[in-house]
Amino acid sequence: MRIAIVGAGPTGLFTSIALARRGHDVTVVDRDPGPRPDGTWERAGVMQFHHPHAFRLQVVEALTAEMPEVLDTLVAVGAERVILPEPPHIALGLRCRRLTFEWVLRAAAEAEPGVVMLRGHADDVLAERGRAVGLRVDGQRLDADLVLDASGRAGRLGRGLRAPVDSRDCGLAYVSRQYRLRPGADFGPMSMPIAGVAFYPGYGVIAFPHDDGVFSALILRPGTDRSFAGLREVAVFEAAAAAVPLLATWTDPERAVPITGVLPGGRLYNSYCGQLDENGVVPLPGLVFVGDAVCTTNPSAGRGVTTSLLQVRALLALLEQDAADPESSTRAFDAWCTGNIRPWFEDHVVCDDGLAARWAGADVDLDRPLPSDLIGAAAEVDPSLMRVVGPYQAMQTLPGTLAEVEPRAHAIYAGGWRPPVPAGPTRDELAELVARHASASVG
Repeated sequence: MRIAIVGAGPTGLFTSIALARRGHDVTVVDRDPGPRPDGTWERAGVMQFHHPHAFRLQVVEALTAEMPEVLDTLVAVGAERVILPEPPHIALGLRCRRLTFEWVLRAAAEAEPGVVMLRGHADDVLAERGRAVGLRVDGQRLDADLVLDASGRAGRLGRGLRAPVDSRDCGLAYVSRQYRLRPGADFGPMSMPIAGVAFYPGYGVIAFPHDDGVFSALILRPGTDRSFAGLREVAVFEAAAAAVPLLATWTDPERAVPITGVLPGGRLYNSYCGQLDENGVVPLPGLVFVGDAVCTTNPSAGRGVTTSLLQVRALLALLEQDAADPESSTRAFDAWCTGNIRPWFEDHVVCDDGLAARWAGADVDLDRPLPSDLIGAAAEVDPSLMRVVGPYQAMQTLPGTLAEVEPRAHAIYAGGWRPPVPAGPTRDELAELVARHASASVG
């Protein structure tokens, strides 16, 4: 089968290799020329490319199942497997920059027999007799028996064919900066196996370890709070990082040196859009949307590439069962995503709304079921909750499983307990620091 994939991000690249190894002829269309000979890669139009990423166990499992040599190469160039330090030493994922991950995956796709990388812009989908038959790329026809749109949430291919996207503002914005450890230095303290996290009323900070001694320091804030806009300036970011104990430890000049400027992340959105139109019909058989074109979630939980590759693996299985009937396989894929991907979108919407309300000064809302982040936090009081919370946090079970322990967590909050606030500046203190250093840099 001839397959055209729009988008050469992790979803499109992984899918292209997996399909080629099943005997298909695959063409990947993307405007990006790839990394430069010196290894730098701007990846224009992909805002999140240089921002922190967490590659969960499901990503490692996908690579192991489909292309284990890619995983071996990632480890060889500095990516690090994350293993729970306590028995039973469970594997949790991979510490790696998006740049490194995509660079290795792209090289594998370029070397894969049956995959053609075509630089160009996919203008639109070609349709004949009510089904997709290829793409128009920079005005030229590209025939295909199946078209996969892996161009992301903002992709315009097939726009208007599906039911409107369900998109919710996360209420958050962020900036980050990358650092490299000095020789002999170790990563800083981590409150979670894959990151160091500290949340305060009104803002939060995360330190994400990556590959080859590189890590990212990130500061989250309410998206509408302009008091933190000055964090985009290097001097202001450095002052803020030095003021927050977790980031101060990680970014200590004796531990690490910065290797990028401050990278603005902008507003964050949770979004979901299935395969069907408003009437519940497959709008164009032979055209399937996958990856961020289906679902995006608040990246601070590191679920983006995971949900995308989970989709790909499900789609691969469905195509193997019934590649000859694109309408049937697309409908089955839509049903699978509704049951297995949309719950993560809904989970983030509830969590982000609750966090935004608490950052605005509201208390925990005890008149409705607790969001998953508060249920997880309650395990600090009652560790028995981790029997259910742990598999959810590892994305081994869906958010709905937390209903079993929500009443116990609710009782903990009803008793007056609240997650402790770590040492560090208040929101107002940090905002005043940002304003002071922003004014100094302007002066």
